[in-house]
Amino acid sequence: MFDLEFMRPERLWWLAMIPLLVGLYVFLLWRRRRKSRPHAITNLERVLPKQQAWKRHVAVGAAVLALAALNVAFAQPKGEVEVPRERATVVLAMDVSRSMLAGDVSPNRLIAAKAAAQDFLEMIPAGFNVSLVSFAGYATILVPPTTDRGVVSASIESLEVAPSTAIGEGIYSSLDAIAQAPPDPDDPDRVAPGAIVLLSDGYSNLPRPSDQAAREAKKQGIPIYTIAYGTPNGYVETDGRREPVPYNPAELSQIARLSGGKAFTAGSEGELKQVYSSIARQVGYMKVDQEVTEAYAGFALAFAVLAAIAVISLGARWP
Repeated sequence: MFDLEFMRPERLWWLAMIPLLVGLYVFLLWRRRRKSRPHAITNLERVLPKQQAWKRHVAVGAAVLALAALNVAFAQPKGEVEVPRERATVVLAMDVSRSMLAGDVSPNRLIAAKAAAQDFLEMIPAGFNVSLVSFAGYATILVPPTTDRGVVSASIESLEVAPSTAIGEGIYSSLDAIAQAPPDPDDPDRVAPGAIVLLSDGYSNLPRPSDQAAREAKKQGIPIYTIAYGTPNGYVETDGRREPVPYNPAELSQIARLSGGKAFTAGSEGELKQVYSSIARQVGYMKVDQEVTEAYAGFALAFAVLAAIAVISLGARWP
């Protein structure tokens, strides 16, 4: 459940009692069987409830587990858990090169990407700043970091295609956008975390190199979540000729790896929405060390209740 550490690990020595208690119980069972002798069943024994062995085993087992869980709680365990972020800056970097007109994603890559990006906006926590960057032959910060989702939504709808693809420039512009994020009014000196969500069908064909940009993002502590969008069969028509534009997951995967982010692929609008949902979860939450004593105290209580029920059933005749 958790990658556990303990605030008071010296208290775990009490767990040594567990094998001793189990050994004592096994010894008593063995001793009882050895001393038992066949005898006639009396009328009194016919009236008294019958003690079934499995009930005794359940009672003892649950009691031992309750003791073990209670001891773990006594050692004050802490684990890495996810908690919601209060503030962050998320940059949506969207490829608007001509290859985004490919119809392998219905009705085409760009229109489907716009629809999924609109859904993504609704998944981002309200307190987060969102910025929109578009890139083709060059990159543009269309919307600086803002909490106004309406402005970002309108800019997404107005995206239009342009020639060439400069993924590296898109990353650098995204880093510039994060630097423009307004400070927290309650804590102006604190820098909110940032992340870049970059959607492209790949294949940079203009400098600056995307791997160099990814290393710069890593240096600034900004992970890039890349989405390789499209299929191997994509094409656009130029002067009546079909021009293949297959997606390129390799370059985008390298960008994610170098920046400390994560790479995704999507071959349809439905898959893209699922990817955005996963990214929203990762961006919206952070992992922190937190004491989880209550969880193990709860386990101990549950096992104790089970042990009590088993003990009661040994002396009761259920209807």
